[in-house]
Amino acid sequence: MSSTPKKQLTWLITGCSSGFGLSLVRFAQAGGHRVIATSRNPSRTPELVTEVESKGGKWIVLDVDSPASGDVITQLEAAGEEIDVLVNNAGFSIFSPVETATEAEMRAQMETMYFGPLRLIRAVLPHMRRRRSGTIVNMSSGASLDGRATMGPYAGAKAGLDGLTRVLAKEVSPFNIRTLTVVLGTFNTNMPNVCLVGEIPMHEDYHGTVSDQMMRFLTSGNFKPNGDKDKAMKALYEVVVGEGVGEGHQGEQLLLLGSDMTPRAKGVQEYLGQALEVFGPVTNGVDLE
Repeated sequence: MSSTPKKQLTWLITGCSSGFGLSLVRFAQAGGHRVIATSRNPSRTPELVTEVESKGGKWIVLDVDSPASGDVITQLEAAGEEIDVLVNNAGFSIFSPVETATEAEMRAQMETMYFGPLRLIRAVLPHMRRRRSGTIVNMSSGASLDGRATMGPYAGAKAGLDGLTRVLAKEVSPFNIRTLTVVLGTFNTNMPNVCLVGEIPMHEDYHGTVSDQMMRFLTSGNFKPNGDKDKAMKALYEVVVGEGVGEGHQGEQLLLLGSDMTPRAKGVQEYLGQALEVFGPVTNGVDLE
């Protein structure tokens, strides 16, 4: 399967005002591709808009929380902008124990990191399907595999999109459309500085627990990431276009990035393995006779 039907691809990337999004924009443009960068408020970063557009790209307003966000893709395609690579990157995090996270906070996480990408995916699929080519990249997190205490709202949203994407991959592979889930560890982005704490204070029963310790750590300003965002986005770029570390691997659907992902991935293997070891006979013993 080839996801690079022509030399120059058109990328639509969400959340480009900083971090992973901005880094990936720069790698894609350096590789000679056309980039449509997006953010909720481009007027806040005029220098970045100028940078991208001076290199032949475009920067547009896009709020992924808007029910009409998919219209952006419809309008671009109608104007002759054929989207070859959709990258769902925009996101934020609310830290709160599941017990005290409000429904509004839970819904806000799902809106940005589940329904937002879903709307864009559904908007771009008819065009990719018609062309029989395309790549959909969803930026996920280690939290979707093994979330830390107080990360329930965020982990739930990311895990939901991961599950949907695994099914989507089966549905669209006959049309030569590739999905790629990128599971990220901790990186030197602005994410820690824009994270929110749940509005309801943690109950005193949680004091001294791992939830309390995690919340204190996350809000202490002492958080130190493991990963280099630019190294990660260089790797992602190469995996999408099939160059460098991605050469010969254009059909892969999962990319783990960050050294802290290795123990977390192994932890998931152990979690499943433990269930089969302990309950294997039960697992296989409840079928119809």
